[in-house]
Amino acid sequence: MDDQAAAAKKTILRMIPYGLYVLGVQKGEQVSAAAINWVTQTSFDPPLIVMGVKKDSGAYALLKESGQFALSFLESGQGDIGYAFFKPTTAEGGTINGQAIERHQTGAPVISAAPAFVEGKMVGEVDLGDHSCVVGEVTNAVLKRESKVLTLEELGVKYGG
Repeated sequence: MDDQAAAAKKTILRMIPYGLYVLGVQKGEQVSAAAINWVTQTSFDPPLIVMGVKKDSGAYALLKESGQFALSFLESGQGDIGYAFFKPTTAEGGTINGQAIERHQTGAPVISAAPAFVEGKMVGEVDLGDHSCVVGEVTNAVLKRESKVLTLEELGVKYGG
């Protein structure tokens, strides 16, 4: 691919709209939470989502071990929460990276301030590239309030291309 095509590819792929979510996983005493942005629904029946998860992350390793997850949906204006999960996980008391958490069916951490979350189990994976496409079946969903999802565009962040 020549330089012009490579630049076009990067620009075009960054035109895909990306939300910002926090993936929470736990197995035993081990806990991890990471900001992710490549998420989409891929099936109605059963309800499936696909999440792009960086393969060298602690969240990915723990997700592979536990097979369960919680995905907190951040709302517009919650950039400070999103940024808190751009770094490694630090759990203290009832917080992760300084953010209050709660636990539900899977036991995986959910961001308390998030307007909505889903929980589920890992049911498949496409393991290609530096991120794995993890397929998760949604087994629980909680809507605290309807809201507009936080986007990378709102934050002025580019991740992709």
